[in-house]
Amino acid sequence: MVYNQILNTLLCSSLSEMRWQMGEQVRGLDSQAESRQQLLQDVADFLRRKAEVEQEYSRGLEKLSERFSAKIRGSKEHQNFRKDQNLPSPLNCWYTILNQTRQASRDHGALSEIYTGHLALRLVHISEDVGRLARKSKEMEQQMQDELLKAISELQMAMKSYQTYRIDCLNAEAKLREAERQEEKRGGGRHSDPGGSPGGAGLDKAPRRTSLKKVERLLEKRQSKFMESKLKCAKARNDYLLSLHAANAAISNYYVRDVADLLDCFDLGFHLSLGKVLRTYLAAESRAQAAWQQGLCTIEGAIDALDPLGDKSRLMEANPAAYCPPLCFDYQPHEGDEVSEVRAEGPLRNELVSRFQHLQSRLNAITLETDEVNKTLKATLQSLVDLLAAEEPEALDAFQGCQSTESLKSTGSDAGGKQALAKRRANQQETESFYIMKFKEYLSGRSIQTKLQAKHDQMKEAIEKGENVGSRLPRVRRSRPPSCCHHKLFGGDLQAFLESSGQAVPLVVESCIRFINLHGLQHEGIFRVPGSQAQVSEIRNAFEKGEDPLGDGYMHHDLDSVAGVLKLYFRGLEKPLFPSDIVPELLATAQLESSAERISHLRALLSQLPPAVLVVLRYLFAFLNHLSHYSDENMMDPHNLAVCFGPTLVTVPAGQDAVSVQPHINEVVKCLIVHHEAIFPGTSQLPGPQYEKVMALAEEEYWYEGAMGRGWHEERFTPQRVGPVGWRRGERGNNRGLVPPIVLPDR
Repeated sequence: MVYNQILNTLLCSSLSEMRWQMGEQVRGLDSQAESRQQLLQDVADFLRRKAEVEQEYSRGLEKLSERFSAKIRGSKEHQNFRKDQNLPSPLNCWYTILNQTRQASRDHGALSEIYTGHLALRLVHISEDVGRLARKSKEMEQQMQDELLKAISELQMAMKSYQTYRIDCLNAEAKLREAERQEEKRGGGRHSDPGGSPGGAGLDKAPRRTSLKKVERLLEKRQSKFMESKLKCAKARNDYLLSLHAANAAISNYYVRDVADLLDCFDLGFHLSLGKVLRTYLAAESRAQAAWQQGLCTIEGAIDALDPLGDKSRLMEANPAAYCPPLCFDYQPHEGDEVSEVRAEGPLRNELVSRFQHLQSRLNAITLETDEVNKTLKATLQSLVDLLAAEEPEALDAFQGCQSTESLKSTGSDAGGKQALAKRRANQQETESFYIMKFKEYLSGRSIQTKLQAKHDQMKEAIEKGENVGSRLPRVRRSRPPSCCHHKLFGGDLQAFLESSGQAVPLVVESCIRFINLHGLQHEGIFRVPGSQAQVSEIRNAFEKGEDPLGDGYMHHDLDSVAGVLKLYFRGLEKPLFPSDIVPELLATAQLESSAERISHLRALLSQLPPAVLVVLRYLFAFLNHLSHYSDENMMDPHNLAVCFGPTLVTVPAGQDAVSVQPHINEVVKCLIVHHEAIFPGTSQLPGPQYEKVMALAEEEYWYEGAMGRGWHEERFTPQRVGPVGWRRGERGNNRGLVPPIVLPDR
């Protein structure tokens, strides 16, 4: 326990440091936005004041220049500028303009009109653009941070599961060793008195034989339990390692690429727009003051030096604590576990190969989608750059014709010029919105692609290594004996069926969920893609007879058909899992604002359900929550699962519009999936079976061929019923030599 606490403390410490970095990044974005807003405000104030003091000529311009120069001399940016001349390019332009303003010597009516008209409006537009882009960039940054924290949270959950199963494995091994010692002690006692009296040997023979049989059965039982725990531990370790590599890949992708791209998104159009305003200012000054040509060339050079990439690099270099990627997470072995890589040997190989194939298909699809989005993104960016860089001839219309004040006012307020500007701005905002949407898709797709690629590489390496260690033939399963009950399964009353059959969770629910857990957690579109109607009917009929048709192996059944049977069972219940009298209260849950209020409200509602039904609901939603953790591979996040199960579990009240009500039902089901641990009572409050994330295979035999030799290895896990709680594992057989596979008879 102390070791677990140390590991969790280390992980929490790293997570806290990353949260601090993320907070610094968000605050840095806000600070940058405020700085630019202040910069734009200063420029707009400068132009307005200059237009007011144009008539005072040199004296007014000198006072204006001195005012803003004194303001920035005491700033931090000014001190850095004096040290290393490494200012952001927009601020450098601003300094150049102030220096040139000190040389202003003439009053010009056109300048006054341009300063107070077109340029002021453009600065307002840029300020609006900066605020809007800063807000959207911040939202995307927070979303990417949430996704990163979600990946780390999944890593924590996988590590906890791995630690739990590792402890179980160690406990089972200790019990096995104890049973072996008892066996050795019994064996030593049996041979210690070879010369005893015949009469005494006859009296003790039967009790001793019974005792030896008990010890042998105990040894077999604990051997079976140890192998089961060891297999679960291996699977949990694999999930932990995959989550570990995915989390590290997501962190690296976020800090190395996403952060820089988000800064690019924040800078979108700012330098171009500001440069266009300053160029307009330059053109006006050039026409009004030919004597300023030399000074204006200096300003032009500063404007040409506007450098988005350079400014981004300077910003990141100036704040290394916020933008430096953290160290990768290291694998933390638990309780002396020496395995530090994903394994694909023995019974794990087929499952990992199947998962690898699904993941490879998903990776190819997401790679293609991301590439297409990237192409669209580049084309949209070029269109947006062209719109931002387009010339605005009407901005200098004030210099045409007569230079009187009246002519300038009439020319500057031309309706046609304003309409053209409004049209260009509408096109810019429309293109910008489309760009932001595609940029968001690209970031999300690239993040998923990075995590899938990390898992893909690890699984590929494990499978290639596993080929050199050994292989096995398909497993042989024993069929379960049919169960007998006197109530209808599909289309029947769930509570009555449970009472009649003695099952805590219906066999159809347990078997379908177990099948998907073993073979379909990574299956793309699970529960969304319909299965074969013939297979669905075949599986359903078998369950109706009390049989378990899913015990004959993975190759005989389609995953989508098994998922369809599970949905069909819940959809066809005579009494829905959520009775109609509590549906209005369920719908009211979707109107609550905070998650805490929703959880509290749902917990109170579910307490009204019968305990037997609540056990089934707890089992189902724990499984759906686990399934959503593989959404990068199966594309079924909590929202998509809620869309599939909302109509199945909750019936729209009579008299209400299904189109408007169904989204609220789906939102409630999504809340149940995401927060199932906080909503449903635990086993201490509600006894009954709970869903296990890591499930072992049922009774199987494997053919091993590797460095240790070759032969049939029989693993017998005979499921047995123990009252209403569920299935328990039976005893495991011994290793055998070169014996062909057989189907063991039922005991």
